[in-house]
Amino acid sequence: MAHMASTAPSPVSPEPTATVHAGADGGSASRPRMLSGMQPTADSLHLGNYLGALANWVHLQDTFEAYYFIADQHAITVRHDPALLRRRTRATAAQFLAAGIDPNKSVVFVQSHVPEHSQLSWALQCLTGYGEAGRMTQFKDKAAREGTEKASVGLFTYPVLQAADILLYDAAKVPVGEDQRQHLELTRNLAQRFNKRFGPGLVVPEPHILKATGKILDLQQPDKQMSKSRGGAGCLFLLDDPKISLKKIRSAVTDTGREVIHDPERKPGVSNLLTILSTLSGTGLEDLQATFVGAGYGDLKKETARAFTDFVEPFQTSVHELLCDTGTLDDVLAEGAAAARKQAAARLEVVYELLGFLPGRP
Repeated sequence: MAHMASTAPSPVSPEPTATVHAGADGGSASRPRMLSGMQPTADSLHLGNYLGALANWVHLQDTFEAYYFIADQHAITVRHDPALLRRRTRATAAQFLAAGIDPNKSVVFVQSHVPEHSQLSWALQCLTGYGEAGRMTQFKDKAAREGTEKASVGLFTYPVLQAADILLYDAAKVPVGEDQRQHLELTRNLAQRFNKRFGPGLVVPEPHILKATGKILDLQQPDKQMSKSRGGAGCLFLLDDPKISLKKIRSAVTDTGREVIHDPERKPGVSNLLTILSTLSGTGLEDLQATFVGAGYGDLKKETARAFTDFVEPFQTSVHELLCDTGTLDDVLAEGAAAARKQAAARLEVVYELLGFLPGRP
């Protein structure tokens, strides 16, 4: 799914993280619309998801008409366990709310609760060339790893559903990572193709390519972004026992020398720890470096562990409270789906009219 927040790579990336922005026709002049989604493909979000996306979404909901969703339909393009998906969907929603997403400010919903996503996706699939879909890098990469025979049609058409996610909400600006430019270009091409063939019905989104800065890196492989797929000792999962995470921080890879400075080229491991500490504590990097003059890597790890604990303990408490009251959580998601459908249905109605579908009776 596409997105607008800050460091989300794409609307709906395989890593839960993503954001769509501003509606040319959506939102008001003072509060443009923004949409972001994450896939429920893990038991817990990780620190990179929080610092790279969720924390920014919390701030953006004060400026934008924000729509945040759990992309459960994207999560079934590969084999999955239904009970696990259901549990992870609720857990992801609970983590959204625990992080500070406010249902009184934002629309929070589950993708499969808004059938217009699938309905628009089918219309767009009928405009997408087979070769065009086959050139999508994500499909080619996964098919190469697992074999084309094992790849699902859903994985093949995944970028088209992603386009529908964006276009339903009249996104005018879609900040994406460079690796997601191809998917956004497909979205733009499909919108332009539709408008040319049937008349103006879809807003053509413009890309805003995000710079590769502020990423939270793997604690063991600081040349790679923190990722659930790598997991292991390099990934800090937000719902893990804090003792496990503190051990990972203490064991984080550092660099040669002893000086605690932010230098991503020469000291990627130390720089990553400083970035985490700076973001969690709200202290600037320059100020942090000054406090560590004469100190060593052990001191940096100790302070990073303390900052992580101060953040994650109340976060976990909030998540557990929400998951113990699934009725209230489900009510939030139902109300969010109703609000999302109001916008999505209005856009789909325009598309169906232009396609020539016979209007149904209320």
